[in-house]
Amino acid sequence: MSSDRTHDEGSHRPKPTVDRRRFVYGAGATAMAAIAATVAGTSTGFLDRFIQRRLAELPPDKLDALLRDLERDYESRFGRETHVSATPAAPDVVFGYGLDIARCVGCRRCVYACVHENNQSRDPQIHWIRVLRMEKESGVHLTESQPYYDPETVPEEEAFYLPVACQQCRNPPCTRACPVKATWQEPDGIVVIDYDWCIGCRCCMSACPYGARHFNWSTPSISADELNPDMHVLGNRLRMEGVVEKCTFCIHRTRKGRYPSCVEICPVGARKFGNLLDEESEIRYLMREKRVFVLKEELNTQPKFYYFYAT
Repeated sequence: MSSDRTHDEGSHRPKPTVDRRRFVYGAGATAMAAIAATVAGTSTGFLDRFIQRRLAELPPDKLDALLRDLERDYESRFGRETHVSATPAAPDVVFGYGLDIARCVGCRRCVYACVHENNQSRDPQIHWIRVLRMEKESGVHLTESQPYYDPETVPEEEAFYLPVACQQCRNPPCTRACPVKATWQEPDGIVVIDYDWCIGCRCCMSACPYGARHFNWSTPSISADELNPDMHVLGNRLRMEGVVEKCTFCIHRTRKGRYPSCVEICPVGARKFGNLLDEESEIRYLMREKRVFVLKEELNTQPKFYYFYAT
């Protein structure tokens, strides 16, 4: 009886709650302090960054300290002046993307503009945009597409091309799959990742039906000449080994009123971008006047990335 009573009483005791930050601090603070002391040139915020709260929870002074710490780190590593911002979402803005399949010629300039703009690893290569080659006779069939093609010239007469990146879903399964809430959707519709909070479990990658998330198996390789010094802490800042990354609609550009780099580089004007809440925007015009569709509509992810045929 006593053992049963003890078990019953114990089962009703409130269970202690230990979040990731407190657990890591309690288990490894001493060890991390010792490591930090031995790292030459490491800023005083090294330990704080390791155990910091989520970016979304940081007060303004702590967030600003983090940004300046990142800038000093990058400038020390690359010998170049850098700027890391945390520009928030503007009110009454939800970004949407349009892509004219009839115009896309499969040149992949968007792929490499994205690599340069968003500081993606060159070795091993990480591409946030994939351009899929498809046969005109077969239509849009993702399972039969060819992600690797190398003709002498493009476009090919018998083929058309379907670029794919993060679909910036309204109902993103990736954010629900993350066990530590390191990824979420911002008010302007951009799905972001807190790289300092990501634990590299890749649950979000498994949940994404578009293959739009990418894992860093090693420290991304990028030279000083390749570095884009204009960064956003939730976008194209330098990532580290063991974290997931993805397209953020060039958040460091679009939140300042500029187009994503892939839109600007497209030689045939196949890519469109704008505010879905603005009735006069080009993206809203396309949605009214063209027959648009989204990938894997049956999954109810509700992408804000729309495909259409202009002709």
